[in-house]
Amino acid sequence: MKRFFALSRTTHGVLDLALPGFVALLWLGEFPPILTIALSLFTAFAAYTAIYALNDLVGIAVDREKFAGGINAGYSVEASDLRYPLAQNALSYNKGLLWFGGWFAVALIGAYFLNPFIIVILLAAALLEIIYVLLLKVTYLRTFVSGLVKSSGPIAAIYVVDNNPPIPLVLLILAWVFVWEIGGQNVPADWNDTAEDKRVNARTIPLQLGTQTAGIIVLITLSLTVLLSLFLPLASPLNLGWPYRLASAAAGAFLLLKPGYDLYRQQTEGRMAAKLFDNASFYPMAQLAIITVFVLI
Repeated sequence: MKRFFALSRTTHGVLDLALPGFVALLWLGEFPPILTIALSLFTAFAAYTAIYALNDLVGIAVDREKFAGGINAGYSVEASDLRYPLAQNALSYNKGLLWFGGWFAVALIGAYFLNPFIIVILLAAALLEIIYVLLLKVTYLRTFVSGLVKSSGPIAAIYVVDNNPPIPLVLLILAWVFVWEIGGQNVPADWNDTAEDKRVNARTIPLQLGTQTAGIIVLITLSLTVLLSLFLPLASPLNLGWPYRLASAAAGAFLLLKPGYDLYRQQTEGRMAAKLFDNASFYPMAQLAIITVFVLI
């Protein structure tokens, strides 16, 4: 099973579950019924497991080319030696395809029972993930596609607890997740993989625009993430005043802004980018913990 979970980057995927959990709790202002929570968790786990596997299934040929000279150290949240098991021939393509298909089917079924509209979001996320992988050698603008893919989970969480949400507030959530994904996940990941990406002439922000520009993009997007987080209480029925905003901003400063600034200042490849990726991966969990405290009190 380790090879299958490595294919789906399950450690990272479990951390990602905090993001839709946070958004649902913020939006509803209270805990949903226990059956809704259980079904949502299972469906979200299935969806993240499938989409991460889809990434490697679509990109298997390029991944084999990228990592022909070895696989880098990775990040602490997904540092298994079995990373990219398809590219390492540790798992057959057919088995990986069956793994993806099974979990995607489970996710579709769960989505139907939660809210049939979520099926549309899930299908769109899968299509966008395919486009994202195929654009590796085409344009660094694919980072925007990544932002949309990562936003799909939190947006789906809104439709679990609200059948007719106000679109401006949905867009607020989308924008917040979008800039966090770009500055805290996508650009740092590409920065960490520059040596491997050079082998395949990949077009990523660090390679095409340089590390200085990549660092500026990281700082801008992460600053926007923290700024937008101050407006998230607008999407909640709770009276979330400045204590909540200060706690949220503190989490952003510690997990996003500081490691982002350190990366920009040192302009190094590899481990500093991975450190930012790791810290940013725990940002949704921090937000979930903060909103849980305020819901309980």
